[in-house]
Amino acid sequence: MRVRIHRGTHEIGGTCIEIEASGKRIVLDIGLPLESEFTEVPLPPVSGFTGPDPSLLGVYISHPHLDHYGLAPKLPPETPILIGKGAQRILEAASAFIPSGMRFNNTIEIKDRTPITLGPFTLTPYLVDHSAYDAYALLVEAEGQRLFYSGDFRGHGRKGKLLDRLVSHPPKEIDVLLMEGSTLGRSDVDNKYPSESDLESRFLELFNSIKGMALVWCSGQNIDRLVTVYRACRHSGRQFIADMYTASVLKACDNPRLPQPGWAGFCIYLPWTQKQGIIKKKLFDLPESFASWRIYPERIRKEANKSVMLFRPSMRKDLGKADCLEDATLIYSLWSGYLKQEQYRPLMDWLDKKSIPLVYCHTSGHAPLPDLKRLASALAPKMLIPVHSFEPELFVDYFENVVIKNDGQWWEPLTISCPTGLKI
Repeated sequence: MRVRIHRGTHEIGGTCIEIEASGKRIVLDIGLPLESEFTEVPLPPVSGFTGPDPSLLGVYISHPHLDHYGLAPKLPPETPILIGKGAQRILEAASAFIPSGMRFNNTIEIKDRTPITLGPFTLTPYLVDHSAYDAYALLVEAEGQRLFYSGDFRGHGRKGKLLDRLVSHPPKEIDVLLMEGSTLGRSDVDNKYPSESDLESRFLELFNSIKGMALVWCSGQNIDRLVTVYRACRHSGRQFIADMYTASVLKACDNPRLPQPGWAGFCIYLPWTQKQGIIKKKLFDLPESFASWRIYPERIRKEANKSVMLFRPSMRKDLGKADCLEDATLIYSLWSGYLKQEQYRPLMDWLDKKSIPLVYCHTSGHAPLPDLKRLASALAPKMLIPVHSFEPELFVDYFENVVIKNDGQWWEPLTISCPTGLKI
């Protein structure tokens, strides 16, 4: 078995890893690099990405975040895609609203700890806790070697017990661990992040203290966060107003334990930009399916002080016309780095003009160092390769058997010795 990391050895996002065994190949993720436009980024130089090649058996998508699947729409439509059912349904639901959604023509469903055989490969997915719904790590076995790909994971979300389960019952005899390190260099090494339960308490405090509308800006695909916000709404007595895109994502999860249209206090608002997209694509049955739970500007204005509304920057005109922003507060629940980007300067100016305070309430979708150590210790790999990190050199300070690779290199796991910190 040999491996080539096309993108991800020295960056977060854009992950793409090619594995070959017995003349056959699979690819792990096909992500869009952070801060890149879809049209600007070419596909990695993988045979089968731009034309037929029967040696490419499939592309595995670990979870529905753009930096792991974002270039998939550029693949030939017949390309086999390995993806979780929930992740597939979310991306297909999103395709009605946003360019980054997609529909699939040829899928192989992955399930927790259920092996799949593709040619010489045996692939075993492991469901993990992450800010994306239906996220998986993956064990790859071929030619007597075992590679474990962590994907993106954490242990402080609503599914944190999945990490406990993995480290308690890990796969054995791992030759190579490809492990993400998103948080290294971003925070103190001993930092522990708030749990979603911690955030729920904080959201409840904020909802009880805000006089007017509580606006919450979070990802419409961060299901854990949507559950957190909804639960805090119910405890505070406020109604939960989701945009139609987010309502469609929640419905697509097909999980009766998640907040859904029809649950108490769950309302749906159709912003102007989403309405225009529906009209353009002639998806008129979609708003009709949510008709019983729709809320309109007049009611939003009257009930602003007992509402929590999910916010998108594109909704500024909607909210202005609804005249519902007196004593409003925007709660920002995403990575703080986004607010430093130039594209959000108009939003910050708008908040200042409207005298709307911005409050930060968030936790990372990625594992801090203590949880990275837990996983590495449990798997005890012969070789640990950093991926999904801007500072892979930091791994050498905290882990054993670290080998730092570069993008574009083919390498074979067990053909050389691998002292800690060796770069090849």
